[in-house]
Amino acid sequence: MAELKVGTAVDQRKLSSVLEIFRLMPESGSRFPNYVAGQYIALRRDRCRLTKRVVGPEGVVRYVPDLDDFGQPKLGPVTHSYSIASAPFETLEHGYLEFYVVLEKSDDGTLGRLSSSFFDMSPPGDGKVTYVNRITGNFTLEKTASGLGSVLLVGTGTGVAPFVSMIKQLHHEASRGSVSPAQYTLLHTNRTFEELAYHQELLDIEASQRFDFVYVASVSRPTERDVRDPRLGQGRANNLLRHIFGMPVKEEEDVAAAIARGADLARAQAALAKAVAPALPRHVSRADLLKRLDPSRSMLLTCGNASSMEDIKHVADTHRIPFEKEDW
Repeated sequence: MAELKVGTAVDQRKLSSVLEIFRLMPESGSRFPNYVAGQYIALRRDRCRLTKRVVGPEGVVRYVPDLDDFGQPKLGPVTHSYSIASAPFETLEHGYLEFYVVLEKSDDGTLGRLSSSFFDMSPPGDGKVTYVNRITGNFTLEKTASGLGSVLLVGTGTGVAPFVSMIKQLHHEASRGSVSPAQYTLLHTNRTFEELAYHQELLDIEASQRFDFVYVASVSRPTERDVRDPRLGQGRANNLLRHIFGMPVKEEEDVAAAIARGADLARAQAALAKAVAPALPRHVSRADLLKRLDPSRSMLLTCGNASSMEDIKHVADTHRIPFEKEDW
């Protein structure tokens, strides 16, 4: 078993109340193992608010805070694996690993055990993070898309992390004369513009055109400012992908399915009423994207929200595009 080491979180940057980026420096006198873009590492914090499993009426499972005899949260170690957002060349040059994390919350407001601890690291909090001194995973371009002419990367929320690592590494290698022959298209969505981590960096990489890369960013809760931004689209990732392939949005499909089953339409119609109509950034066209995404030469990789990835797989399967996902 790989040994445990203790690193230090630095350069924390909060994008919103529920999203942040931080860098982790290795244990003093050591360095992180070499890795490939798209891989992950296990992180641990030792004083996390623990939860316990509760089975409610009708067998519904919930996780609620685990309290001691005085009504205070019990604390203990929690370990979870996180995709690395930094590129391998950055770690070699600067020593750190970078992570893009979300503050998880259950439906009743219970905070995620480990993710809430990350958000408590800001001074004067404890910035120590234990890590398993091994980086692994098969969600890499070499393992999933080797030899293909076109690779579509779809990242929702913090699920863009492995793709940021890939794109930055491809850009770095291209700047040194090793240009990948494949086309890469990154579709990245989040709720708001402020939460679109790495947005400007990805725009800059696209503009440099050191390799064949198109960046398609969108927000699911667009403001007036967002609608005016020619480099920003609107809608959730799965619906934007549906739009590219000429499919109805998921919520329209759900209403049609409910009608076919004779089911209650209220919930499906309410979801459709709230859905944001998908729109591409104005610097890319649907026709151009379809040319890039020929199913006979393409691969779709996705990471992020589980329900979105399920629908993204449906789109991929419908158009016979090979599909791989990374989730925890």
